[in-house]
Amino acid sequence: MIANYVKIAIRNLWKHRIYSLISILGLGIGMAACILIYKYVSFETSYDGFHRKGNRIYRLATDIKTPTEDVHFFSSAFPYAPNMVNDLPEVASAVRFFKGDFPVRKDSVKYMESVLFADSTLFEVFDFSMIEGNAATALANPYSIVLTRSGAKKYFGEDNPIGKTILFGGDASPSTITGVIEDIPENSQLQTDLFVSMATFFKYNPMAEQAWGDFPISTYVLLKPGGSIDALQKKIPAFLEKHTGEEMKKLQLKYSLVLEPLQSVYLHSTRGGYIAMGTGTNVYIFSLIAAFILIIACINFINMATARSAERAKEVGVKKVTGAQRGQLVGQFIAESLFMALLAFVLSLCLTYLALPYFNQLAGKTIGLSLFENVKQMYLLTGVSILIGLLAGIYPSLVLSSFKPAEVLKGNFSTGSKGNFLRKALVVSQFTISIFLIAATIVVYNQLNYMRSYDMGFNKDQTIVIDTHGDSAKKAYRQSLSAIPGIGSTTMSSGVPGGGVGSAYSEIENTAGVMQVTGLDIYGVDFDFIPQYGLKMVAGRPFSSDYDSDSALAMIVNEAAVKLLGFQSPQDIIGKRFNQWGKQGTIIGVTQDFNYQTLEQNIKPLSIRLDTRGTNMISVKTTVSDIPRIIESMKEKWNQLLPQVPFSYYFLDEQFDQQYRAFERFGQLFVSFAALAIFISCLGLLGLISYSTLQRTKEIGIRKVLGASVSNIVKLISRDYLKLVMLSFLIATPITWFAADQWLQSFAYRESVSWYVFIIAGLLALLIAVFTISWQTIKAAWVNPVKSLRTD
Repeated sequence: MIANYVKIAIRNLWKHRIYSLISILGLGIGMAACILIYKYVSFETSYDGFHRKGNRIYRLATDIKTPTEDVHFFSSAFPYAPNMVNDLPEVASAVRFFKGDFPVRKDSVKYMESVLFADSTLFEVFDFSMIEGNAATALANPYSIVLTRSGAKKYFGEDNPIGKTILFGGDASPSTITGVIEDIPENSQLQTDLFVSMATFFKYNPMAEQAWGDFPISTYVLLKPGGSIDALQKKIPAFLEKHTGEEMKKLQLKYSLVLEPLQSVYLHSTRGGYIAMGTGTNVYIFSLIAAFILIIACINFINMATARSAERAKEVGVKKVTGAQRGQLVGQFIAESLFMALLAFVLSLCLTYLALPYFNQLAGKTIGLSLFENVKQMYLLTGVSILIGLLAGIYPSLVLSSFKPAEVLKGNFSTGSKGNFLRKALVVSQFTISIFLIAATIVVYNQLNYMRSYDMGFNKDQTIVIDTHGDSAKKAYRQSLSAIPGIGSTTMSSGVPGGGVGSAYSEIENTAGVMQVTGLDIYGVDFDFIPQYGLKMVAGRPFSSDYDSDSALAMIVNEAAVKLLGFQSPQDIIGKRFNQWGKQGTIIGVTQDFNYQTLEQNIKPLSIRLDTRGTNMISVKTTVSDIPRIIESMKEKWNQLLPQVPFSYYFLDEQFDQQYRAFERFGQLFVSFAALAIFISCLGLLGLISYSTLQRTKEIGIRKVLGASVSNIVKLISRDYLKLVMLSFLIATPITWFAADQWLQSFAYRESVSWYVFIIAGLLALLIAVFTISWQTIKAAWVNPVKSLRTD
């Protein structure tokens, strides 16, 4: 029987090959899009899922409450980890990480590496597979380094690196390779090719282990088997009171620690981390798009099947007269549906195979190298395709098998109003989704353009940034740059807009004359920083070499700091006292707020002070367009003065663009899948119109004989479908407005949803529908009426 069903299915597919092709192509493209989205969503939700003890690992984050604000860090202090292991019985182990860029040298080859300092307990907590070395002792001693397989190959080729040395850090300390691990999977929050022992860090920073009020590191704790996270969380306030109680009272601060489950950090934490975090919202949005695409593809499938019901009515009638039962007919039609769904699935696998490299490039990460790398995924996808075939085939099979043979064979068969209503409802659903996706795409790109064109409040054009990494020759190098033609000015600072920024809890005199503790971000700068970056002063004055006291006793704040401290006007804070990092003085000026971080964040309170020690970043302003020549000259002088450190630089405007790259990729993925959904909708509409015009061939011929023009016939056939598109517009508009407004709330700086977005989306959907409909209806209207009336 199954073989018979397959023969009949193949015969019907070939007989109606155009409509079969439309159905299979639409479903195949829809499935391919869903497979790609499924792989993306699976990858995003798999972060850190490969650690066997992952359900017992928690990231330790810090919340700090000051008299003026609440601050949330993803990081913590150095002493927390060892003391939690000693004081809290629920904690089995803990590991700390500090991330930084450091020069690494082997022989004459120099690299600037992104390094993670880590405790010797790293391999107790995380499952990074050790290839060479002893996991228990690899990071126990100072100047010990564990490389990944790729890192080992980069420095030592095919040689065994264990016991060999490389020169680490600005002082070129000989450091021993004590272990090699497998490359870290891309879906890990911890990314590096070099783990350096935390004991090495303490050689450079001996006081860090006692710094309870400084939060520069990321800490992960491992609970004992059966340990209660709730019980641990309840004990933390007493733990903090024991170790930091006096300090908190003195500084008017309140610390609290938050334990974030490792496997939910990447998607659901709002605190950030050592890598660019994902968002649960994006995963939800793409899952929704996959559902939309699949729904549209299934709608096409059902529409085409029910539209052909009249043509297959006689077949059903004859079979019933010859003794076929309804169950047999249902089985036949579901078998045909399954056969087509499986053909579509095979097509989708081919399309996915071709699209996967481009999709990886578009997503900015390796979502997958092969369709068949995960057998479980293939079983799941095959099962889903069978389920789609069943679901998409149930309704048409029930409709077709319900025909009464007597009525059908007399020629009195009609599909009835229910079938027409269903097809119209499905078309409305398709175009509602399409209009929603068109409007949403416009909103996404409007927001991206808004962020790119927004006035950040400082001048970032033609600025090259160089990190000296604290090298002792940094000032000499900066001075040497002034001799290069085409360099207009230079400035040194601890950070630059769009890059890292320090922070500290400072005491500032408030409106009542009381020294109030508040959190401030910090830029250490020289005299040229404010003029070179074009920062506008709204009160007071910038730093000046005419005032000897500026070097130690002066501070400039931004408008956000003025508001935080409760001053009505920027002028009111001028002359107020400050106490920061042991330096005391007065506030001499207020800059206009500028976005020194991304537009996804509100501008934070900022302090700017003259600092000649921590200013490792050099910003170079160029005045000519011959950038390659300038960079080559800068490199020559670098190699003369800083030969131990590799020369590296970046353009400030490009750095800001990179911050929006993830958002831009989201927009590109969104528009790609939206375009696929719209294409599938048009494919279905084309099939329906084609079949509709075929069924009305004689009617069209008669109308032409009676004098109807081509335009009249086009209007006749098209108007019902265009009405459905207009109805879709009315339904989609409020839904899209609400969804877009909710999505935009996640941006600190955003453009409101404009009315023209919906007009453009509606017109585009209408034009797409008109083009799709007209192409087929004009073709039908031009047919010679004599030929149409001869058709049986």
